[in-house]
Amino acid sequence: MAKFTINNAETQAILSGKEFVYPKYTTQIMNLANQNAQGTRPNVVGQMSELIQEFSGSSLNEWEAWYISTHPEAFEIATKKIYEMIKSLKVAIEKVDEDLVRKWVGELVIVKTYSGMKFQEAIISKIAQKTGSEYRLAQPNEESMGIDGFIGGKPISIKPSTYKTKTSLNENIDVPIVYYEKKKAGITVEYEPSDF
Repeated sequence: MAKFTINNAETQAILSGKEFVYPKYTTQIMNLANQNAQGTRPNVVGQMSELIQEFSGSSLNEWEAWYISTHPEAFEIATKKIYEMIKSLKVAIEKVDEDLVRKWVGELVIVKTYSGMKFQEAIISKIAQKTGSEYRLAQPNEESMGIDGFIGGKPISIKPSTYKTKTSLNENIDVPIVYYEKKKAGITVEYEPSDF
């Protein structure tokens, strides 16, 4: 049995008879600009998976002609959106110096890592602030009982929101539970105010 791989660039070359060569890093910049500008979203260029099904031709040239006839403005709109974003990126890149990179690396490696791993204290602190109470983190012996901290002297446990659906856990926590969900923009916290 024979086995081989055709990479994406080779597939494109076989089907189009064209080879696309770009200067180093330029496709990465265009991809980043496109992600930010959303230049090739369906509302700009159409839903490709549906359009290719509607297309009844059999060659790349026919596809190109059909697509342009059904979406005559799409290339120009997408190109303008992406190029405007590239101009904005050029302005931004001029502001990037070694000190800015050092600051960003410090935030990523030190602050984001620490806060990503130690976010429970932020949750406890915020609830204590909202309830006008003092707080403290649990000691190791308290953690072994499922307690993560104390707000106004009352013990609490902090669990991900998915914990609610895990009925098979053999864990018995006899203290109020604060639920959280980590999202890209931050942490969503859910708790019962009457517990504090």
